[in-house]
Amino acid sequence: MAAPSDNGKVVILLGSPGVGKGTQGIRLGRELGWAHVSTGDLLRAALKAGTALGLEARRYMDAGELVPDDVIVDLVREHLAGMEQDRGVIFDGFPRTVPQAEALDDVLATVGRSVDRVALLEADDAVLVKRIAGRRSSPSGRVYNVYFDPPRRDGFCDDTGEPLIHRADDRPDTVRTRLAVYREATAPLIGFYGARGLLARVDGVGDIDQVQTELRGAVQG
Repeated sequence: MAAPSDNGKVVILLGSPGVGKGTQGIRLGRELGWAHVSTGDLLRAALKAGTALGLEARRYMDAGELVPDDVIVDLVREHLAGMEQDRGVIFDGFPRTVPQAEALDDVLATVGRSVDRVALLEADDAVLVKRIAGRRSSPSGRVYNVYFDPPRRDGFCDDTGEPLIHRADDRPDTVRTRLAVYREATAPLIGFYGARGLLARVDGVGDIDQVQTELRGAVQG
């Protein structure tokens, strides 16, 4: 792994569900020695550890409600406070809305940092629907894609022989709904960061290495 960066850069990855933010963000963090921050990971860790914020989040989740922005922002604040301030940070999928972006600005300001670059990974909806709706999961944890990485025997895991699962939220109609929600809630961030001259567009279609090279150039430029 590369040595941690000494410039303390703060980068945000934006993009639709299925565009590859997680895969690319984790790899970018590993190659640059930067911290990869996913609010989903922070939330799961807080729940597992039973922290005060984790317990607060669980109250909402148990009631079937979304975890409020202020709880998510507090998780981010707590995580940043325990991090070396000269280490680069990649936010994966956060912020999701303009109010969250404004709250993140406030949090970063308290530690003398600010957003340096926002990389928008892009792909057509038809590609994204195939990427997500094509997923099939094995109980073992292995994930296939019927279009891009199919099992040898249709419908069954290569490793265990168990039937593969097509999750309800990966079905085509559900995927299209998820993409519509993204456009409504998250797409305004494109204008928000674009107006500040921070936005770089990255083609999310292509092999992983190609996308990673373009992404790395965008965030280090």
